[in-house]
Amino acid sequence: MILTEDESVLIIMADDDDDDQLLAKKALRNAKVKNEFVSLYDGQELLDYLRCEGQYSGQKVPRVGFVLLDLNMPKMDGREALKTIKEDPNLRHIPIVILTTSKAEEDIIHTYDLGCNCYIRKPVTFERMVDVVSVLGKFWIEIVEIPEKKE
Repeated sequence: MILTEDESVLIIMADDDDDDQLLAKKALRNAKVKNEFVSLYDGQELLDYLRCEGQYSGQKVPRVGFVLLDLNMPKMDGREALKTIKEDPNLRHIPIVILTTSKAEEDIIHTYDLGCNCYIRKPVTFERMVDVVSVLGKFWIEIVEIPEKKE
């Protein structure tokens, strides 16, 4: 996806762990991924943000490059958020990258069945996180063609 200087593609992370959010943000910076980054704390907040509802009512969401989605969160977990996003004709085109600590084979199978684009176990070290977000940023922002956001 070639962007002009005035175009912005957003990276969203939905994860209830402040440390993981901070680690991802720092890793993106270290990987020189300069896209806007938004952190949200649960699946319901993610849906409200994407749909411009609730506390995000009236706001305009930039074009979403991809979502980093944790599975285990309060209110609405990542599985339910993924299912809801992929069932919504206005959101289903958004790439969803599962980034979680779960190693459970049933989580991997279930999230792919629900339509996730890839499943990644959270890296343990900062250096590995930089590697992961660098590859994700390059792939989802620079290489892959994503449809324009539906209005």
